[in-house]
Amino acid sequence: MTITTIGLDADDTLWHNETLFRLTQDRFFSLLADQVEPGVTAARLAEVEQRNLRLYGYGVKVFTLSMIETAMELTAGRVDTSVIREILAAGRDMLAEPVEPLPGVEATLARLSETHRLVLITKGDLLHQEEKLAASGLGDLFVAVEIVSEKRAETYARVFDRHGTGADQALMCGNSMRSDILPALEAGAWAAHVPYPLTWAHEEAEAPVGHPRFGELANISQLPDWISRQMTSQKDSA
Repeated sequence: MTITTIGLDADDTLWHNETLFRLTQDRFFSLLADQVEPGVTAARLAEVEQRNLRLYGYGVKVFTLSMIETAMELTAGRVDTSVIREILAAGRDMLAEPVEPLPGVEATLARLSETHRLVLITKGDLLHQEEKLAASGLGDLFVAVEIVSEKRAETYARVFDRHGTGADQALMCGNSMRSDILPALEAGAWAAHVPYPLTWAHEEAEAPVGHPRFGELANISQLPDWISRQMTSQKDSA
């Protein structure tokens, strides 16, 4: 048994994302600070985001809409138009933010692309994710790009069947335990967790400690050697 295909998450695995959301949240909280306590605003925003995920999915545009809805709800519809303008400006700033690969990403992907099929598997707004990939300069390293509405076991099974040799010969690498790791393992793939300093509460979950196909890495640069060790271990136990 060998790993032929490697799926990689995008946001907070290949480039910064959650940091930008946190900075924008703080900017939003300050806009309402003279009317609502930041803690109250944060709690309501989390509720609105959760509600909107089922309707609109993920991404900056949905986040901007959620901030506007939160402001309207917390002020009983009396939010000043200047606040709405500021929220829209914050959303545009997020969309225009430069994309720079995280340390070690480019060299690691270049190394892995010589021996494996690399597939980008990410959630979010289709146009924005395509733009970020193009701006990152990493696009040529991937044999395929899958921008999906949710990451479930059946998602990984379908993607790895389409672009590889099945989930049992694939690995998923990402920062989200809930979206990148657990459903990939459920599909029968390997999974390598590369933590990011900040994690959106929606993506938190318990690590599958002890799972034979799970690995916890300090950074993405460790991925090639970790894969080699797993494959060597598989051969030795065969």
